[in-house]
Amino acid sequence: MFLSSLKNGEKNSMKKKVAFHTLGCKLNFSETATIASQMEAADFEKVPFESKADVYVINTCSVTENADKRFKEIVKKTQKINEKAFVAAVGCYAQLKPEALAEVDGVDLVLGATEKFNLTAYLNDLTKQEVGRVHACEIEEADFYVGGYAIGERTRAFLKVQDGCDYKCTYCTIPLARGISRSDTLENVLKNAQEIASKGIKEIVLTGVNIGDYGKGEFGNKKHQHTFFDLVQSLEEVPGISRLRISSIEPNLLKNETIELVSKSDVFVPHFHIPLQSGSDKVLKKMKRRYLTSLYRDRIETIQNKMPHACIGVDVIVGFPGETEQDFLETYEFLNELAVSYLHVFTYSERDRTEAVNMSEVVPLAVRNKRSKMLRGLSVKLRRAFYESQIDTKRTVLFEGENKKGYIHGFTENYVKVKTPWDPVLVNTVAEVRLRDIDQDGLVRFDYVKNN
Repeated sequence: MFLSSLKNGEKNSMKKKVAFHTLGCKLNFSETATIASQMEAADFEKVPFESKADVYVINTCSVTENADKRFKEIVKKTQKINEKAFVAAVGCYAQLKPEALAEVDGVDLVLGATEKFNLTAYLNDLTKQEVGRVHACEIEEADFYVGGYAIGERTRAFLKVQDGCDYKCTYCTIPLARGISRSDTLENVLKNAQEIASKGIKEIVLTGVNIGDYGKGEFGNKKHQHTFFDLVQSLEEVPGISRLRISSIEPNLLKNETIELVSKSDVFVPHFHIPLQSGSDKVLKKMKRRYLTSLYRDRIETIQNKMPHACIGVDVIVGFPGETEQDFLETYEFLNELAVSYLHVFTYSERDRTEAVNMSEVVPLAVRNKRSKMLRGLSVKLRRAFYESQIDTKRTVLFEGENKKGYIHGFTENYVKVKTPWDPVLVNTVAEVRLRDIDQDGLVRFDYVKNN
């Protein structure tokens, strides 16, 4: 018995250790989880990123303004932990600028969009390289789909349903980094959702690059076998899921039928995140967005009419080339008068190989930063107003799994963040509460609702 245990211990100790760091969106986290599962199936042991590992995998992002700087910092950190460790870069930035990443001191391997899910095939030799090896591709070759999901903090899962984008927004590199729009099969999405439910996870967040385009490329062709509405209808029927949340969805793809379904659903929560990017029709046209402010306003008003308590988040870009002071003020006033709940503000930054990088009328950085600060201030005001509108209402809270300075946090179904003194028993539980007041940190305190 003892010898058997010892042999098992020796076997485990011989496993190569791998650690992951993910930059960027929820979709990246989902894909990191898929790669991690492949690594574990190949007999690697997954360890925390701060631990000593034989292999460090960095899943990169091209959206963040300081992608290159952030990547170098992370690589440097791995070398401090273990200077002999093998470092691999995958993800969007690895597809867009593979040679630049390969030249970073400490990087051994860079895999583009078609190869990131074949990482294990490149790890037979973990010898450190003088210059990183690159296995990239023309993005047109990234026409296949790999599904998966990631589970975060034991309470929610990010379920990938779609990848790539066929839109040609003039500021965006995502089509260059991820390729054409393509979808998981409905059958596989439902299978993954059932797997997640069987693990006791209470909430699923649907993720992708352009999830409203779901169904395109589902079976390797451009035709829609299913639509996004078919997807949400089918997911609603999966047993064992407490909450389903739609992540960012384009306003022109958020149809009335989906809003109607969410308004009547027991599982889809009243929370939408709808990119706007600009409140100026002139700027929207230069961005090559597929809507104008009139359609956007209609989507917000339709949601509010059906679900007055709904939380609505907005993406907005400031400082796009040609954005005048008047254009910015149009954006500010448009957002200020809409019934939205918070903003994700992005300061425009030039991206190689985009149409916008060659546009004239460049907005000075100081002006971009000033406008960004103004909208971030507006976001604080909007979130506060939304939270205040929810005080003295009854909501359900799903509690997170992390002890933050003696408190446990959670979110209501309509995305109000709450806090209460830490109690491990509450982790991954749902409670009915009455929202009471807002504390100095801008979080909401509550009282439990006593059920008779």
